[in-house]
Amino acid sequence: MPLISVIIPVYNGEKTIKKTIESVLKQTVSDLEVLVINDGSTDSTEEIVKSIPDLRLKIFSYHNAGLAASRNRGLSHTNGEFISFIDADDLWTFDKLEAQWKALEDSENAAVAYSWTDYIDVDSKFLKSGSRITLKGDVYNKLLLYNILENGSNPLIRKEAFTEIGGFDESLPAAEDWDMWLRLATRYEFTVVPKAQILYRVSANSMSTNLKRQEVASLEVIERAFTHSKAASVQHLKKYSKAQLYQYLTFKALDAPPAKQKSSIATHFFWNCVKYDPSILRQKRLILIAVLKITLAELHYRIGCLKHL
Repeated sequence: MPLISVIIPVYNGEKTIKKTIESVLKQTVSDLEVLVINDGSTDSTEEIVKSIPDLRLKIFSYHNAGLAASRNRGLSHTNGEFISFIDADDLWTFDKLEAQWKALEDSENAAVAYSWTDYIDVDSKFLKSGSRITLKGDVYNKLLLYNILENGSNPLIRKEAFTEIGGFDESLPAAEDWDMWLRLATRYEFTVVPKAQILYRVSANSMSTNLKRQEVASLEVIERAFTHSKAASVQHLKKYSKAQLYQYLTFKALDAPPAKQKSSIATHFFWNCVKYDPSILRQKRLILIAVLKITLAELHYRIGCLKHL
């Protein structure tokens, strides 16, 4: 029985899957199994995976069903005591699993260990640092405000926790990882490795770039979370949770290359951010950056329209 099971969902990931798998197989913890869940790929993903000569690596191919379903399919094949997930275009530092495993061993009450994230581009070059959160123990209230783990390629989780809370919600078209972390936080403590160990790849085709879908799914996650008994005493945080979501979506819309920026959707997100938390208007630097970026996006859009006249 392996110590750790790593689940890699993939759909048409021929450009990145090999590097992702290599970053897992080169971990300082060697007692692991790597389960690639091929979600109906139509490119050479399956052939690439099968060409990697490592007995710890297995691939299971299914019809296309989405990310949440692929993660759940992976869970059904696991034999490890601990579970981790990594998307097929992300990378880990070589010591990610070992550091998180040790953090869990040192914290009997914790079922989830997370690390920090750095963001990389399509060429694996550093873009920016993620949040440097160091919360431990009961993190539910903070998770209500935003996804402190930032992405689904982050945590190491005790397998027994999934027996208690079940798998990922396949009805959610996005934000299913945030929903999972919230559900885990209702029952278990979290611990942290204060190091950047997840390299999250940002690309125009990543799921997180479908912002309207992410908005709808995230709002549903928020509504569910605040109906839980654990949130009974913090209902006042709900509007701030929505404000944080819309602030994130605003800048996500403006992070795109100029040709793909949408000033209208960014304005919609920004207006909702202010609606739920008017105090944000006192953050002058944040407001200035948002307004300037939205204005520049609108100018770029209008110039593009004139060129097509």
